[in-house]
Amino acid sequence: MNNESLKSSVWVAQLIFIQRSIRHSIRNTDAMIMAIALPILLMLLFTYVFGGAIDPSGNYVTYVVPGTILLCAGFGSSSVAVDVAQDMTNGIIDRFRTMSVRSLDVINGHVVASVLRNLLATTLVIGVALLIGFRTEASFLQWLGAIGIITLFIFTFTWLFAAIGMMASGPSAAGGYGFVLLFLPYLSSAFVPTNTMPGWLRGIADHQPITPITETIRSLLNDSPLHTNGWWSLGWCGGLLLVAFVLSAWSFQRKSGRR
Repeated sequence: MNNESLKSSVWVAQLIFIQRSIRHSIRNTDAMIMAIALPILLMLLFTYVFGGAIDPSGNYVTYVVPGTILLCAGFGSSSVAVDVAQDMTNGIIDRFRTMSVRSLDVINGHVVASVLRNLLATTLVIGVALLIGFRTEASFLQWLGAIGIITLFIFTFTWLFAAIGMMASGPSAAGGYGFVLLFLPYLSSAFVPTNTMPGWLRGIADHQPITPITETIRSLLNDSPLHTNGWWSLGWCGGLLLVAFVLSAWSFQRKSGRR
């Protein structure tokens, strides 16, 4: 087989695994609906129940939308941990090893399908936010920057959940371990400024990845200065991606018997 045919077969295999993951998502409608509905419900809760106390001016929806977008992405990505753990424990990886495809492509399929699902969910969240009063002064380039950061965040956290799924002993354990990451937005500036928190908690909130990523999206959408948040966002995402890739490769080789 020449190089062009080999490359073509690799891309075909990737598309097949992506389609497989998307079909699984469509069949699991309950999980997909919850991944979209829960962040929207939380945004409505914070805006209409707590928003008046947090920001009496009525502009709290503008503040809370960036954090809600990241929360939505986190919930949407978390299912990858369970899906990957299922594939790693039900013997399908061993079956793929007997075929002329790369077994790791099945993990890539989960990741790409999850990113596509999350971008769709993010679009729906932004649409609901606009309906309830969210307004932005962002230019076209700033919108592109915000979408780029959101996509990078989704890609990063999807790979983190994939790594958790590969390291976990089974789907139930993967779901439990992955749930820890979903608490990060609540310990950040996603819903309230960090300067309103106790000193010890503010130290945690200011030095975890969600805060600079939230502030970067918020600054881009509100046409305000980025300061160093943009660089911190890229650094956090790059570092976490590297960790996820290393853990995924190590765990995949260990569980698939490739040493």
